[in-house]
Amino acid sequence: MAAARIADELPFAFGWIAPEPRFMQRCSHAVEAGGRVWVTDPVADVAALDRVLALGEPGGVVQLLDRHNRDCAAVAAQLGVPLYEVPEAPPPGAPFEVIPVLRMRRWHEIALWFPEERTLVVAEALGTAQFYRAPSERLAVSPLQRLLLPRPLLAVEPEHVLVGHGEGVHDDASAAVREAVARARSRAPAWFWAGLRAHGPFGTQRRKRATAEGAPSLDS
Repeated sequence: MAAARIADELPFAFGWIAPEPRFMQRCSHAVEAGGRVWVTDPVADVAALDRVLALGEPGGVVQLLDRHNRDCAAVAAQLGVPLYEVPEAPPPGAPFEVIPVLRMRRWHEIALWFPEERTLVVAEALGTAQFYRAPSERLAVSPLQRLLLPRPLLAVEPEHVLVGHGEGVHDDASAAVREAVARARSRAPAWFWAGLRAHGPFGTQRRKRATAEGAPSLDS
């Protein structure tokens, strides 16, 4: 498998995006805070885990979403740290707060707020991958939460938003969160039609895959 792509490089944190499935842009993060490194929703990657160790002493792996098993258990074992599976409260002495995002049957999600670093780490409620966004959006609410709205995330004002799908937002991040939540419902139709154009029966992504596989495209 190809190596992960490094993203969200900050003095105290970084992320890595798994190469497959490409459209999902699965992003994992490591945040150094309080003298320890906290890893969220990791996908195993040798080079990325070497960077985790270079960033500082690991403190734990935190799974933010009940179905984001990814490689959380394996990475925690490799780093020799506890795995915290969707915790309702931070571990004793941890430098972050737990924000409950959604608790429903088959969907239990939290976010982490690092107040000293002004950094919000989100699993799925917000994202920047293409399948999240309407054409005018740089940060968007999950397609499955556009009606429910992750309002608990409005309780903080981050300078950095790290997301589980796509690269994070580091420019006017607090305003980006507010806009994403406030306009999630009104932009839902635009999101739907953009997705249909890109991934529907005659969408651009299908044409690109057909061309790459040697089949004639609709543009030829």
